[in-house]
Amino acid sequence: MSLSHKQETSRQKYLASAALIYGALCWGVIWYPYRLLNDVGLAGVESSLLSDCLALLIGGLLFWRRFKHVVNVPASAYWLSLVAGWTNLAYVLAIIDGEVMRVMLLFYLSPLWTLLLARVWLHERWHRPQLLAIALSLLGAVLMLTDGQWIWPWPQSTSEWLALSAGIGFSLTNVITRFSTHLTVAAKGMLVWLGVFGLSLLVLLWQAGTGAFHFVSSGVLTPHVGWLLLIIAFLLVSATLLVQYGVTKMPAIQASVLFMTELIVAGVAAYFLANETLSVIEMAGGFCIIAAGVLSVSVGESTE
Repeated sequence: MSLSHKQETSRQKYLASAALIYGALCWGVIWYPYRLLNDVGLAGVESSLLSDCLALLIGGLLFWRRFKHVVNVPASAYWLSLVAGWTNLAYVLAIIDGEVMRVMLLFYLSPLWTLLLARVWLHERWHRPQLLAIALSLLGAVLMLTDGQWIWPWPQSTSEWLALSAGIGFSLTNVITRFSTHLTVAAKGMLVWLGVFGLSLLVLLWQAGTGAFHFVSSGVLTPHVGWLLLIIAFLLVSATLLVQYGVTKMPAIQASVLFMTELIVAGVAAYFLANETLSVIEMAGGFCIIAAGVLSVSVGESTE
């Protein structure tokens, strides 16, 4: 390998690392502007609808030269849009009402669901380290959901149910993506934003009798709200594209470990911005979940 090739490889690795850390930073703080919007009267479904509409517009401006490739996707790709759309919408709704770190850690149970789905759907065999990862995930979930109390380890609030469903959706998205290697980064991004927009619109139409779309005439859409929505849309677009770049230039295990810095960012942000902390037992459960995630990814990397 020539010196120039080594330098180029090293440069790409640093750029990929920076892209993944940036994505983790975005997803670690994106909950805060959503909460600010909720505080001024724009509910999570409404803010998701508007922010992902803006993301679609930004994406359309960025990819208009390749619009034909974005639009001409197989019908099966819209399953990816539906599942990924629910994942993002459920995550936003959970993070608005729930404790940030509890929602994040319950979402990060996704390696457990990925292993289960891969076994059932892809017929992948389990090995001992993967069984250990499943056990660690379950132990972490029990510790998080009970917090040392004598209760059944079951979600105790709507936000926790949403966080769990978002994690399952994320795992299902990963499995579907394995069949969608033909899709471009632009197509994947647009499909995700379209899924969130479409599902948010359907939910609002279903809620039409309870005053849905009131934000159009209620005076909620102020310039301040508009700037917050633009910030969220920018974070969504930039994080999606840069994370896609990062995962294509770096081994899966390194990418996943770097992306777990999202939990650190979210924990620090939740402490300073929302005055939220975890108990010792919740932290122990979180450690089990993170360890299970790292273990499951490292096993997957070694078996490829």
